[in-house]
Amino acid sequence: MQMKAAKNGKITDEMKFIADKEKVDVEKIRRGIARGHIVILKNVNHEVEPVGVGAGLRVKVNANIGTSMDIVDIEAEIRKAKIAKKYGADTIMDLSTGGDLDLIRRRIMQEVPMVIGTVPIYQAAWEMLKRNKAIVEMTEDDMFNAVEKHLKDGVDFLTIHVGVTREAVEKMKERKRVVGTVSRGGTFHAAWILHHDEENPFYKNYDYLLELLGEYDATISLGDGLRPGGLPDATDFLQIHELYTIGKLVKKAREKNVQAMVEGPGHIPIDQVTANVKMAKVATDNAPFYVLGPLVTDISSGYDHIAGAIGGAIAAMAGADFLCYVTPAEHLALPTEEEVKQGVIATRIAAHAVNLTRFEDEYMWDYQMSLARGSLKWDKQLELSIDRDNAIKIRKERYPHSPQVCTMCGELCAIKMLRDYLSKRK
Repeated sequence: MQMKAAKNGKITDEMKFIADKEKVDVEKIRRGIARGHIVILKNVNHEVEPVGVGAGLRVKVNANIGTSMDIVDIEAEIRKAKIAKKYGADTIMDLSTGGDLDLIRRRIMQEVPMVIGTVPIYQAAWEMLKRNKAIVEMTEDDMFNAVEKHLKDGVDFLTIHVGVTREAVEKMKERKRVVGTVSRGGTFHAAWILHHDEENPFYKNYDYLLELLGEYDATISLGDGLRPGGLPDATDFLQIHELYTIGKLVKKAREKNVQAMVEGPGHIPIDQVTANVKMAKVATDNAPFYVLGPLVTDISSGYDHIAGAIGGAIAAMAGADFLCYVTPAEHLALPTEEEVKQGVIATRIAAHAVNLTRFEDEYMWDYQMSLARGSLKWDKQLELSIDRDNAIKIRKERYPHSPQVCTMCGELCAIKMLRDYLSKRK
């Protein structure tokens, strides 16, 4: 197992792979894993290239896919996963809540060779609905059986809302929010706690949960079930209360040699993003931080991928390690294949904007583009574009009279004009 090996000074094949891919020293990887500052996402049952997330590594991008109870189309979700891979997502999460969840998850894993994450409580809830029972009727065994099923299937990282505790739910009664609780998994747990008047089974039996995860060397992604779903609720008591609970859970996971990362808030005003990231890093002793967006405005329906990319770039610059994409359909509908593409590209741009300040090869991509623009080498510019096909399409449809310029400036092109005059002066 990665963390145990790292603590014992052993360098694994996965560490070597990550070091080569990231172009960083393998000993740096080993030390980061030993401290819990880096995780390697790979279940021992999953034949897939591992992904490293954490301190000193490139900012990574995740794409969410999955069915809903209203729309169940396995083939469409597989196509979405393939699109996410094509346009550069590092991982995918299957968040399916409708249809045959086992079949959907296994088909995606079979047909798309990518590191995958899931939220097992969705499976437990789905099993209840299949039996015509209320979600809150699930038992502790139902919850743990769902986790074990996903681990056996080879899921690499699992979002589990351990921090939604009985104490936190009691605090929810006292402290009202504008939007309330927007996390499905977090709400399932809160409702279960209120219904049974008992502690969250994953929190109560956390040692056992860690044993299961350790057996497969899967990473626990400690879900932020009390994340703010609107700007007025950002950085409130409930969010911070859960964060500090998660900090203690991270420490315990490390003691058990289980890799852990932490999920961050959803809706945060732009002036609070940096503070939120730094607070999370302090509270969790620099655990890898996985953020949804964050969304820096609530009014961007239809364009939430842009709001998420803005927040993601600021969060990554402040120390966030892993950006979960947001699509234009967020808050509105299940995303289409085109919207998945747009979400991945927007979030990749956010991640790259930070990565190029830290890694020479990432900066050189932009440097080569600058050279191509300065030389008016259009073929090279198209080749270097993050979405090459779209750049070619725009250029082809609106090709100018002169192949040296575009239709924005035409013959008034500043680069061409100055170059022509300078050449005459020689």
